[in-house]
Amino acid sequence: MTRRDGRGGQSGFTLLEVLVALVVLGFLMVGLAEGTRFGLRAWDSEAAMVNRHADMDSVERVLRGLIASADGSDPSEPPSFHGTARALDFVGRLPLSIGGALKTGRAEFGIGVDDRHELVLRWRPRAHAERLTPLPPPIETVLLDNVDGVVFGYRESGREGGRWADQWDAPSLPAVVRVTVTFAKGDRRHWPTIEVAPMISRG
Repeated sequence: MTRRDGRGGQSGFTLLEVLVALVVLGFLMVGLAEGTRFGLRAWDSEAAMVNRHADMDSVERVLRGLIASADGSDPSEPPSFHGTARALDFVGRLPLSIGGALKTGRAEFGIGVDDRHELVLRWRPRAHAERLTPLPPPIETVLLDNVDGVVFGYRESGREGGRWADQWDAPSLPAVVRVTVTFAKGDRRHWPTIEVAPMISRG
């Protein structure tokens, strides 16, 4: 919209019209900025959720592989598999990418939740098998954070559908190990209970 004044007949906007236009433009910019921020927040939230699910998939694969590698102890050694409802310790085999430099690739593993509510994997090479002196300290890796707890279950060998126990301390391996992880209140992640059959004991 233009105006003509009595002095020169030139067209232009009045100061009021310019101010109104600036206010409207300001509202538009605020709206666009808020919409953009909302979109970015939604994107970040979705990406974080995808990453967390991807991490859980990786953790599930790691646990399945390690527990499946649990082997029977040497007859001259104590049992290599000890489990309670809250923790699991066993002797198994490292992935080739890690254990390739060792003679046997055997290692001692421990899985449980620490005081910081983290699902932790502890491992070190099997000193007896690798002839390591002195015994190296265990290496700790945080698998999941914000964990309320973990529950292990152990099914006895024998016919399918055998009895489940919340503790295992025998010279043989359980037929199946069940792992259930629960997250802290408010955490939207969900852990599907997994069941893994360890290797058959070698006697």
